[in-house]
Amino acid sequence: MILEQIDKDLLKMAEESDVILKDIYKKIDDVCLYNSDRILAAFIENHVSYSDFADINGYGNYDEGRDKIERIFATVLGCEDALVRPQIMSGTNALYLTLSALLKHGDTMISISGAPYDSLQEMIGLCGDSTQSLKANGVKYEQIDLVNDDFDDDKIISRLKENNVKLVEIQRSRGYAHRLSLTISKLERIIKKIREVNKDVIIMVDNCYGELVEKLEPGHIGADVVVGSLMKNLGGGIASTGGYVAGNKDLINMVAERLTAPGIGKDLGANFNLNNSFFKGIFMAPNAVKSALKTAVFTAYMLEKLGYKNVSPAYNDERTDIIQTLELGSKENLVSFTQGIQSTSPIDSFVRVMAAPMPGYPFDEVMAAGSFTQGSTIELSADAPVVEPYTLYMQGGLTLEYGKLSILLALTNMKNN
Repeated sequence: MILEQIDKDLLKMAEESDVILKDIYKKIDDVCLYNSDRILAAFIENHVSYSDFADINGYGNYDEGRDKIERIFATVLGCEDALVRPQIMSGTNALYLTLSALLKHGDTMISISGAPYDSLQEMIGLCGDSTQSLKANGVKYEQIDLVNDDFDDDKIISRLKENNVKLVEIQRSRGYAHRLSLTISKLERIIKKIREVNKDVIIMVDNCYGELVEKLEPGHIGADVVVGSLMKNLGGGIASTGGYVAGNKDLINMVAERLTAPGIGKDLGANFNLNNSFFKGIFMAPNAVKSALKTAVFTAYMLEKLGYKNVSPAYNDERTDIIQTLELGSKENLVSFTQGIQSTSPIDSFVRVMAAPMPGYPFDEVMAAGSFTQGSTIELSADAPVVEPYTLYMQGGLTLEYGKLSILLALTNMKNN
């Protein structure tokens, strides 16, 4: 039994946390109810039927279930249209698909939230020598860094007044950067300012890890394109693959034609018998996100209570995604904590985590990911580059109870290290 392995003092702290965190958990519950209401209404409005779960193979002509899934995603994300497909295999794939569809030779894109995820560096062409990167195909890349975890409004507006920028990219989540994730209110402010000086530039938001954390999505506040993975929030821990691109109808058609072929667009694409899990995934997503958020809040509280200073967000901070960072101070703590998460995973609990190279990342990594779907980060997982200050990036948790067991054993491991 896991509980028998956990340090007794840590168990007592966990019991005390239920009282202290009660009001924070209540706010998370309220957002979950609000978003559940929106999703249920979208299901009812679209007349979802058992027949929509049918396996449509081959070319995938006339898949009414697929069409309903995409209408539901569009509604939930505050957009006109959506492309939701098992052929999109990850968030990185969804982002590359979107950018390569919307940007042509000579176009300029600007990231206004600083450097993107490490896994996107080669895709853009900031490192590596791929002939398929955006830069290798003539797309110009510029970057405006955040200032004090917020947009550099003056620099962004000054640059956009030059009127030769095709696309503005915003990464909502922090990735491996030592910054706060960007709230919907911050996104809304900068999108409004951008529109005052440039009505034509495409505003794209990388929404990975942020879906359903707040009551509004980037599409509700003016983003033209919103991109994400079904192995994160909107898959609800049920979708076993897939990604989405939502946004203005004409832009989604361009992305769809990039995925399939010009003249085909959204009309084709077998569903690989995944319609049921896509429907069920978004239906259960608010509850999965709620559990992930509570697990993150609990983890932050425990680490702060134990005296760790650089815990972000703090347990009582406003949250806009499911990522929790923990600065653990040493390689030994980092490995011990990650091993504790892995050893309480339902899948591959017997695997011993060690620091090792990982494709697409510039440093050795530690990763705990014993999930039912490989790579799923709505399920509890944790990873980190093994470099000072040894910051662990944790996300997910399908239930608070399972999350608590994992975190408490991880803390026990670190304490006994």
